[in-house]
Amino acid sequence: MSAEERARLAERVASIARAAGREILRIYGQGASHAQSKPDNSPLTEADLRSQRLIADALRALTPDIPLLSEEAARAPYAERSKWRQYWLVDPLDGTREFLSRNGEFTVNIALIEAHVPVLGVVHVPVTDRTYAGIPGAAAWRYTGAGAGRQMLHVAARSAEPVRVVGSRSHRGDSLEQFLARLGPHQMKPVGSSLKFCLVAEGAADVYPRLGPTREWDTAAAHAVVTAAGGAVVQLDGRPLEYNTRDELLNPFFVAYGDTQRDWLALLR
Repeated sequence: MSAEERARLAERVASIARAAGREILRIYGQGASHAQSKPDNSPLTEADLRSQRLIADALRALTPDIPLLSEEAARAPYAERSKWRQYWLVDPLDGTREFLSRNGEFTVNIALIEAHVPVLGVVHVPVTDRTYAGIPGAAAWRYTGAGAGRQMLHVAARSAEPVRVVGSRSHRGDSLEQFLARLGPHQMKPVGSSLKFCLVAEGAADVYPRLGPTREWDTAAAHAVVTAAGGAVVQLDGRPLEYNTRDELLNPFFVAYGDTQRDWLALLR
């Protein structure tokens, strides 16, 4: 698939993500939402399920030959999905806790994975109607609202002073505190969902150290946006974050950053 074909596909996927966002907002606009607990004790709402159904149906119609892996759907066993050449990786509502707390920091994430890396990613923010998209090796962009023009995205070429750090609003541990202590002067901004990556991609933040658990559908779409904007998302050993390489869909710890000339991993050794 050429870069032009992927760009056209990204626009179609962005339309799907925006439609899912409208479904989420219908529930969000009703006020308090009821959540049930999944086996891992994470919350599940009607908004998650409606978004899942819409995205699954739309992607199946758009690309019937490409399988889908999603947080809120039955998942193929690794023996089967290890043979997939490409697949869609979806989080229909990333940041369900943010949805329930009503702070607006939740997203719809859709990524296309090939050979264990994201080659296309769309992140939609329903509350602001802002959409981020990226095709690694080609371009990253954002727009707000239907019919809005593209704004091309580029990471900050040099990290700011003090360094602008984004981190999870819901998870913060000793490893992150040690990273921040070694970093020196910095500004820490807690943000929910995949929005942390998007801030790095648009140059509004310098680094996102994730030293706690995440699932592959949490990161893939925004990972594509960051790398398409000129940044990197790497494991703590310096290798790029990869997908569908094991039975467990849990990511290793990683760091996403814009300034590729700085040795961010040295702060973790």
